[in-house]
Amino acid sequence: MDVLTIAIIAFGALELLNVLTLYLAPGSRRGNALGVFRAYERSKLDPEVHALVRYLIDWVAGTKLIFIVLLIGIVITGPPETKVFSAIALIFSILTFYSRLYPAITQMDRAGQIEPRGYSRTLAIMIASFVVVFTVAVVVVLVGYARG
Repeated sequence: MDVLTIAIIAFGALELLNVLTLYLAPGSRRGNALGVFRAYERSKLDPEVHALVRYLIDWVAGTKLIFIVLLIGIVITGPPETKVFSAIALIFSILTFYSRLYPAITQMDRAGQIEPRGYSRTLAIMIASFVVVFTVAVVVVLVGYARG
């Protein structure tokens, strides 16, 4: 099993744990659930707002599940070239975090809306780690192809 396949499997496993957390314990502070957002508990005071929050949580979890199943299919049936292009697609899709989500969570963090403080930085480091792992794995595989 090559390094890229291992990276895809590890990422898929982590995402699956996130999906399970979102579905089964959305208020948790683990696994990137919503317990870190102070507004999550406050949303429970307004049933209409909380229904929307729950809908959005399930939407995110469902979308992640689609990607996980696609990754499983790629790992099982995909040729090496498909795995490389899939990893590159993952890199670009993961990087979108920095264009919209990171500025928003940083602003909430500064405003004291996130517990623990500094969580936005922790999340940014974690997301950057995913990008670095996939980039290194792609480079290792491509160098292996070049060597023949």
